[in-house]
Amino acid sequence: MAEAGQGGTMRAALYARVSTTDKGQDSDLQLQELREYATRRGWAAQEYVDDGVSGAATKRPALDELLRAARSRKVDTIIVWRLDRLGRSLSHLLAMLNEFESLGVKFISLRENIDMSTPTGRLMAHLLGAFAEFEREIIRERVRAGIATARRKGKKVGRAPTAPIVLQQIIELHATGMSMRKIAKKTKSSLAVVQRTLANYKSGPSVSPG
Repeated sequence: MAEAGQGGTMRAALYARVSTTDKGQDSDLQLQELREYATRRGWAAQEYVDDGVSGAATKRPALDELLRAARSRKVDTIIVWRLDRLGRSLSHLLAMLNEFESLGVKFISLRENIDMSTPTGRLMAHLLGAFAEFEREIIRERVRAGIATARRKGKKVGRAPTAPIVLQQIIELHATGMSMRKIAKKTKSSLAVVQRTLANYKSGPSVSPG
């Protein structure tokens, strides 16, 4: 567990984000609740705010700074207003929660009443892991559907039988927030293949409710 700062005071990082699509909202609405919570607990708070930044953005300056502070053991607890303010996707969120746990940094989401230092909070982490696996399975099914559709149209898919696996890996890595260049290097694919795969995935067949 990360040690408290000087004088034994817990060091809390308050993270808020408002995107351009959050009409009529501003970060102060989130920060007010975060500040009040930290004050009630007697914690020293540092604020990290991404204003006008989409949740899908790969680069979020304030979040990147917060993560650097956590990795440098300058943060004991991270508090967000709601889970969707933090992660780009379920898998990205889970990856961050796992990293916080490995760093000994507590995590709290006010609106969902999640405190990862409690048994209930840890149970929620396991549930999020199950949902992340479900999300990956949906991605696999969509990849298979896209490949099947392309083949029915007479299009050649991949250069080898392992191509569907590579396509799946590209999409799963992208869901974690990895850059396309890093994905290309990890999967030993060209950047053009990665770009085309993600473009096809985003415009591919939708998953029907049934």
